[in-house]
Amino acid sequence: MFATIEGNAIGQLCYVPDAGHGELIRRAHESEKIDAYPLTTEEEGVAAACGAWLGGQRCVLLMQSSGVGNCVNMLSLVSSCRFPLVVLVTMRGEWAEFNPWQVPMGRATPQAFEMMGVSVRRVDDPTRAADAVQAAIDDAFASDQAVAVLLSQRMLGRKKWTR
Repeated sequence: MFATIEGNAIGQLCYVPDAGHGELIRRAHESEKIDAYPLTTEEEGVAAACGAWLGGQRCVLLMQSSGVGNCVNMLSLVSSCRFPLVVLVTMRGEWAEFNPWQVPMGRATPQAFEMMGVSVRRVDDPTRAADAVQAAIDDAFASDQAVAVLLSQRMLGRKKWTR
């Protein structure tokens, strides 16, 4: 997936720290082509992506499904102003979830995005992830639309509580 992001002139990658995105985050920080930076909340990432676009850059936002609910109000900015938005979401609350607090937002994630006019794509097969990200980038930046790619918990692997 990283090669797809880097190969599409993405200048910024913002994220709320998440182990599921760990490899993308690490590689973005190592890249000389991408400014990668952490956020304190997911809705900041929506604003950052809009600001990047206004400043002439493309941005990809990374978050976990538990943070999608934090973005609902901010997504009205994307919809009203027709900003392109690409969000890669690591899913929680699905397959083999150990934390019951993750389940409600995991179930609600697709509907929360759809309610705010965001196109939702789901990836369950790692061999299709790069293609799904490419399609999301194409759709978002060619048509000024918002696209969320949901990366299934089964694809990412079982999360375990560690100390």
